[in-house]
Amino acid sequence: MMGIKCFFLAGFLWTSSVFASDPVLTARQVLEKMNHAMAVLNYQGTVAFLKNGKLEPMKYVHAADKGVQQEHLLSLNSPMREIIRDADQVSCLFKETQQTLVDHRPFEHSFLVDTPKNLDDMGSIYQFEIVGEENIAMRPSYIVAIQPKDNTRYPRKIWIEKQQFLPLKVVVYDNVGVLLEQVVFTDIEVKKSLPFVDVKFLDAVYPAQAIQPIQTQSSDQAAFVVTQMPVGFREVFFARKPMHNAEQSVDHLLLSDGFTSVSIYMENKMASMQLGLQSVGAVNAYSRTIKNFQLTVMGEVPAETVQFIAEGIKLRE
Repeated sequence: MMGIKCFFLAGFLWTSSVFASDPVLTARQVLEKMNHAMAVLNYQGTVAFLKNGKLEPMKYVHAADKGVQQEHLLSLNSPMREIIRDADQVSCLFKETQQTLVDHRPFEHSFLVDTPKNLDDMGSIYQFEIVGEENIAMRPSYIVAIQPKDNTRYPRKIWIEKQQFLPLKVVVYDNVGVLLEQVVFTDIEVKKSLPFVDVKFLDAVYPAQAIQPIQTQSSDQAAFVVTQMPVGFREVFFARKPMHNAEQSVDHLLLSDGFTSVSIYMENKMASMQLGLQSVGAVNAYSRTIKNFQLTVMGEVPAETVQFIAEGIKLRE
């Protein structure tokens, strides 16, 4: 009996010493370590995406080498497809139709979660707090709550692994606490290195339908002016590009506060277009007409936010 007591006592002292030696980190420090880990580590696993009420498991691979990164998603259920992100180029291979669609998205960085590189300016609009610890994919993780200081954006939580500081789970809630979207690893493995997918080889095997690269322009060239937006949002990207496989163009202005993005689209008015509020999962969109144009404001924000932005938009004189 004495031996058993000594065994448990020794285990308790060992465990206590381990926790006592852990450095005390703030939520902001944990998020900064996560940003660094996501950029430099090679890791792979199975990720479950819950969006719009649908659950989709996918194989996920992140390869990194000398500052170059690549993300690779492979669907496990139909429709079978592969999605590859190289910097701002996203290639999607649809295996059933054997077509590759190439898009350019200069304002997104990760399939898992986007966070600003500099968190110093976020304190006025978000509160960061470590609210607990849990095991995700059998790995001890911090639970970091990102709580907005107003109701114009959604709160979220990120489960960040305590050793490698990779995000293992991301949940977006509405302002009354109802879950809207979730991304969670069911298994994950960190590797010394992982191979990059040769996108040029895919383009050679399957016919690629490429969308023209988006050329960033000054928002002064937009046909409209945004007169009101929530505190913390700013204009980060503007482009004029073809839309709906037609010759007409659409103006696209992106607003962001670092965690949350809102897109504004303006195009020629068509009879088939829907007006008013539309919602799909966490995404809300509000459309209205301005003379001969249709304006749509869309983003993962509350319905009141997209309507507020849309009602304050005017045509540029």
